[in-house]
Amino acid sequence: MSTTTEVEALLGRRAPRAEELIAVLQEIQEQFHYLPEEALRTVSRRLRLPLTQVFHVATFYNCFSLEPVGEHLVQVCLGTACHVRGAGRVLDRLLRDLKLGEPGTTPDFTFTVRTLRCVGCCALAPVVRVDANTHPHLTQAKVPGLLKKYRPKDKEQPQAAD
Repeated sequence: MSTTTEVEALLGRRAPRAEELIAVLQEIQEQFHYLPEEALRTVSRRLRLPLTQVFHVATFYNCFSLEPVGEHLVQVCLGTACHVRGAGRVLDRLLRDLKLGEPGTTPDFTFTVRTLRCVGCCALAPVVRVDANTHPHLTQAKVPGLLKKYRPKDKEQPQAAD
């Protein structure tokens, strides 16, 4: 099934109204794990909104991504408190265990690793958020257990050496 067909089916469940733009984009993001360009063009047409307006909303809000995102979004806080308490080492371990050279998405689309500047819970530093879950006081040694909680059972991998 093509992206356009799937988006048309999604939009067919509701009356196409411009006020529903964010809700529609959220549904598309949930279904595809990102906002494909073809989907944004379909939304623009169906909601009778300029494509530039649809792209503006899609790029303004951090919850939307124009690139494929893994099933689990792993956000490593690199704010001052987290940085001082070892967030860089936690990030290095995450990247090593996920076999990523830099923040990005694993080839199997299970994880996307991103960094951010502050989660707002400095007393819990270093902090990693996975989806909507905040994991406080992370260390390199805790990374394999954290990933195991989110990795599908059939994709579990041996732990890397510390």
